[in-house]
Amino acid sequence: MADDVTEQDLSAALADALGPVAQGSGADFSVAVLDTRSRTSGVHGDGSYATASIVKVGILAALLLRAEDEGRPLTAQERSHAAVMIEQSDNDAATALWRTIGGAAGLDAAHQRLGLTATRAGSGGSWGVTLTTAVDQLTLLRAIFSDDSALNGRARTYLRALMGRVVDRQSWGVSAADGDGSGTRLKNGWMPRDATGLWVVNSIGEVPADGRAYLVAVLSEGSADMDSGVALVERAARTAVATARTYRSR
Repeated sequence: MADDVTEQDLSAALADALGPVAQGSGADFSVAVLDTRSRTSGVHGDGSYATASIVKVGILAALLLRAEDEGRPLTAQERSHAAVMIEQSDNDAATALWRTIGGAAGLDAAHQRLGLTATRAGSGGSWGVTLTTAVDQLTLLRAIFSDDSALNGRARTYLRALMGRVVDRQSWGVSAADGDGSGTRLKNGWMPRDATGLWVVNSIGEVPADGRAYLVAVLSEGSADMDSGVALVERAARTAVATARTYRSR
């Protein structure tokens, strides 16, 4: 593959590769992937999806920006909440930090600073129904895993470390694109929608493959249950990374 592979090239390839995945599922999904070495990215699907617990990464990023603005480290309580929020997806900790960052307004302001343009925080304290796109989640991952970021180096290192310590029972998702999954740093989200009973299942993170790192965001809604949603997300992640590996610049 030539060195001038474009986002349009990779997106077209993703559409072809993910077509069978879409046909085999009654759920809707969107995928965005970035080869961090070549900086080539691609996206399949442009819908807006509820975040469920992947928003916890944004909440922590907002907290770290706030602390930096105030010229202080995180407090012991904030660090405790942050650890269980990311590593164990603890909802009470997320709610506590949501309040600390100023709720929806604080999250939206932080997302804007980080370059997200199509993400809107949930209202009334309902952080899990924040709406986002795969492209915006890829932008958030770039802010965490690259040097060009509103987050300082210490904040990025801290976020990466927590995403690398997610408990085993929650290590599914984009990690399926990484051989044994041991090198993936990720955050997942899942919840049934009250109105339909159908599931939102999402996964975002950094996946190593063939000596490179790929940033991957897979968002989905409409699975009949969590297990089928996880299977869909993992198949989409594997397909997206395999496609990016084929179309990467050499």
